[in-house]
Amino acid sequence: MAGKVYFVGAGPGDPELLTVRAVRVLGEADVVIWADSLIPPQVVSLCRPDAQVHGSASLTREEIAALMTSAAAAGKTVARLHSGDPSLYGALLEEMRILDGAGIDYEVVPGVSSLFAAAAALKVELTAPGVSQTVIVTRAPGRTPMPEGEDLRALARHGATLALFLSAARLREAVAALLEGGYAPDTPAAIVYRASWPDQVVLRGDLAHVPRLAREAGITRQAIVLVGRALDPSLKGPRGPSSRLYDPAFSHLFRRGRKDER
Repeated sequence: MAGKVYFVGAGPGDPELLTVRAVRVLGEADVVIWADSLIPPQVVSLCRPDAQVHGSASLTREEIAALMTSAAAAGKTVARLHSGDPSLYGALLEEMRILDGAGIDYEVVPGVSSLFAAAAALKVELTAPGVSQTVIVTRAPGRTPMPEGEDLRALARHGATLALFLSAARLREAVAALLEGGYAPDTPAAIVYRASWPDQVVLRGDLAHVPRLAREAGITRQAIVLVGRALDPSLKGPRGPSSRLYDPAFSHLFRRGRKDER
């Protein structure tokens, strides 16, 4: 019988943020391939004692593909562990393409993104009512080119909450582009280094000061940068915005607002 590959989101770092399904798959897998440069060892401690465990940091795409396809062809269950959620900034597309070509069945197990772990660390609502209802997830240009129309200046024009992945080493250029695109220098911003890890670092400040904050803290990788008015601490004050969903006067499918009562 043919085996199966599970692309598993390992979450941002804290093993307690793994999903129940992820824990189950890890406990059942015969072969585990994990991003050992980004995922803590405590996560793979959940694997079976007799499982074959391979770190992917030193492997090429072809070597990872060979491990997955040969194990699945032999009827084994394979867990391919990606940091965060597999659908964001991973090698998921190319690995699924390989399995499709080999006729191997696979499933994607979503994980908690470091974006949401960062928001939790900051204790913010990214979509604060009346402030921001849009979240843009992007990155600074680097060795992976940006598609046409997705440069930071263009995205900044929306004024939405913006999350920068994979950009800690290019913050000066990224912030300059965001300022040129329309964000004000005093727009609230934050850097969260290794969100949910024991050595997590949270830095807050204005957008214009973000490169200096990162430089002084020695942060050049494994950090999420969040930008936007939704990060303003004053929003949690007594005069901050509130959702209409639980307003006594707001009607919806499950409750009639008081002003509508007859």
